[in-house]
Amino acid sequence: MPSLTRTQRQRAVRLALYALFALLVVAVALFADWEAIASNFFMREGFTETWQDFVFIGAKNTILYTVAAFVGGFVLALVLVLMKLAPIAPFRWVATAYIELFRGLPALIVILFMGLGVPIAFGGWRPPGGPIGAGLVGLMLVAGAYMAETLRAGIEAVPKGQTEAARSLGMNGPWTMATVVMPQALRIVVPPLTNELVILIKDTSLLFVIGMAANEKELTTTARDFMASGPSAGTATSLIFACLLYLAITLPLTQLVAWLERRQKRSR
Repeated sequence: MPSLTRTQRQRAVRLALYALFALLVVAVALFADWEAIASNFFMREGFTETWQDFVFIGAKNTILYTVAAFVGGFVLALVLVLMKLAPIAPFRWVATAYIELFRGLPALIVILFMGLGVPIAFGGWRPPGGPIGAGLVGLMLVAGAYMAETLRAGIEAVPKGQTEAARSLGMNGPWTMATVVMPQALRIVVPPLTNELVILIKDTSLLFVIGMAANEKELTTTARDFMASGPSAGTATSLIFACLLYLAITLPLTQLVAWLERRQKRSR
């Protein structure tokens, strides 16, 4: 019996994997308790009676908090990356220490520290905005560290000939960075920055740990409260609703990242 070629073996493996996946789907469909799933995860009242709170409070605040944290983190990242690339050694040391510190800390710890630790350390002083302001500052601090490294990689990806050409025309260092290097670097880092935006959308769910007023809730806090009381109390319907809204926000952004990456590959 002749042996299979490499292409035939690969096709046979794919068919076996497809068959295994189909068997798993059939097994789930046959053995799952669909009545329990419908009553615990997809209770109709949990959608029809809470959608306004989810959309007009939870989703709206999630988007607003994400934008605020992203803008603040981006401004901080610009400062950090310029310090890290500066010829003054203390600036580089401070920026490097900051980036390594906040990239190594979980966002949840930073949020808790800003909300609970800072008032203790500074005589009761809190960042503007109360608990939400403290939480957003925590997200900005973490996001700024990650975006600074992204910007640094983008700046270093710009050909050095661009800088040399600008300097030969009489441009000084700051003007060269602002008008020649940074615009090209930003085009390079748009996809990873969009990924950071998606991560921030999900990280806003961590704000629930610092306590929020009714009109300040984001999606996760809204879902938690409806799990405790409301038409779908004691079920996971509100969590499913929150998941669907998170996906409605993040999936278009992830598709945008994929499109931007394909566009960059074609341009290269």
